[in-house]
Amino acid sequence: MANTLSQMLAEVQEVNDTVRGFLHQFEVGNLLRKCRAHKIKGFPVMQIFVYLLGCMFSPISTYMSMKIGTYNEEFSKNTIYRFCNDAGINWHKFVRLLSERIIRQFMRPATSEKRIEYFVLDDTPFAKTGRKTELVAKFFNHVTMKYQFGFRILTLIWTDEYSSVPIDFCPLSSGKDNLLKCPARKCDRRSIAGQIRMQSQQKAPDIILDMLRKAIHTGHSAKYVLFDSWFATPKGITSIKHELSLNIIAMLKKSGKVFYEYNGQQLDIKKIYSMNRKRPGRSKYLLSVEVNLIQRQNRTIISSIPVRIVYVRNKANRKDWIALISTDLDISEEEIIRRYGARWNIEVYFKTCKQYLKLLRECNSPSFDAFTCHLSIVAVRYMILSVSQRSNSDDRTIGELFWIITAEVAEITYNHSLCLILQALLETVQEFFHASDEQMDAFVVSFIGKLPKHLQQALCPELDDTCCA
Repeated sequence: MANTLSQMLAEVQEVNDTVRGFLHQFEVGNLLRKCRAHKIKGFPVMQIFVYLLGCMFSPISTYMSMKIGTYNEEFSKNTIYRFCNDAGINWHKFVRLLSERIIRQFMRPATSEKRIEYFVLDDTPFAKTGRKTELVAKFFNHVTMKYQFGFRILTLIWTDEYSSVPIDFCPLSSGKDNLLKCPARKCDRRSIAGQIRMQSQQKAPDIILDMLRKAIHTGHSAKYVLFDSWFATPKGITSIKHELSLNIIAMLKKSGKVFYEYNGQQLDIKKIYSMNRKRPGRSKYLLSVEVNLIQRQNRTIISSIPVRIVYVRNKANRKDWIALISTDLDISEEEIIRRYGARWNIEVYFKTCKQYLKLLRECNSPSFDAFTCHLSIVAVRYMILSVSQRSNSDDRTIGELFWIITAEVAEITYNHSLCLILQALLETVQEFFHASDEQMDAFVVSFIGKLPKHLQQALCPELDDTCCA
């Protein structure tokens, strides 16, 4: 029993050291102060913040820890509740600033300039009941194909196809009173609390544009925006392309209400597919067409942009197809398909947060401010894991030691390594067959004479003069 307890204490200490190292490396305390999270009286903010980050590694809740006597913190649970319910802390700004600092200081220096960066957007269902829980609304869960109460957590992440960092989030409620189970509490609309409540009741395309605009204003950058068919509306795609100058790669709905200008006609995606001949054989895609995406308002065309639609065979059903849209016409169809695959990183983010970072089962507060704080804590936890994973698997994060190692490896050239292999071969042949030096010289001359000229030129400077005579 004593060995088990000592091992648990050692693991907890190691986790705390990792968290504190992360906070010190990226100066998280300064960012918290910029977002109005500072000490007025009582305990330091960082002390409470470190505890909340470390709760993901605890198998029991704070309440149960106090109940069984394993709670060792100086502050009480009421202090934690007051911190989480503080409506003056701008948690959205904090997550944006911290993610920008991680990407700029840690991710990009260890990444090739040729590697493409992406913004990825998606939402995930968050079931939450309770008659007094703010802004809980009825929504349709497309996973279970049932209606339920809760939120849809709209999330924006940055990824370079290797690491992912969350940038922003928004719990989507509903702007319709008949779908709300509990309305929001009254607060000043100019305050942070009022702004996040109003944002949660807006439409998703408007929130997406606002999240991308704020991310770029903070300092984030990417070449493409990726999302699935639920957000691939003409208004959203044209707004992102025109206002933010970002290219979009997304999946399209098989809808008969969205029209594209193709060969002088306004057709939907199904008619375009049916009137064209498909590529034969086992091609990666079935059809590729260039069309104009039309944005309408009250049956009036507002704007249109040139896009490429790529029809791909559905792996789940070989007789079915899916369609991808790209606003970048300079890349090939294969590259569109490959780059859209980076969208899967946000699914990994959701699974990790739900399964390991206690996204679903840690916050039971009815306050929308506490729920926002909880989502921010989960995002920071994922950042810690992302930085740790990059540090442990990418040798370039070692720093100067990496360049020393690569310099030592570069000293052994291809020509020299080839001569070392040949030298070992000659010594083995002479030892095994007991050949004389004259026989070995003749063997080497005959062997090199049968090699291609570029290998002869590579070997002769490294070998003895007798070998190249």
